[in-house]
Amino acid sequence: MSETAQLFKVLGSESRLLLVRLISEGPSPVNSLVERSGLSQPLVSQHLRNLRSAGVVTSTRSGREVLYQLADHHIAHVIDDAITHVLEEHSPQLQSEPKEHHA
Repeated sequence: MSETAQLFKVLGSESRLLLVRLISEGPSPVNSLVERSGLSQPLVSQHLRNLRSAGVVTSTRSGREVLYQLADHHIAHVIDDAITHVLEEHSPQLQSEPKEHHA
């Protein structure tokens, strides 16, 4: 259970969630993640270190670049499910409140 709690702690940052979503689109170098996220290069690098140490992303060297990819496709599903849940919670109710019946 503690590993799961640690995973959610690491994913508890909006910036790290954004980076994971961007990386889930395909392996990405730091400069691409900086450009696409709008975050500074030092901040992206710091978040990537945290994500890598938590086992969320892995890195491979490709020439002079280091490419980051998700360690496991389940991570993307967890995040997508959480986003769907939040969107459902905040969407307008289409059904009216249930009426109470008195006997």
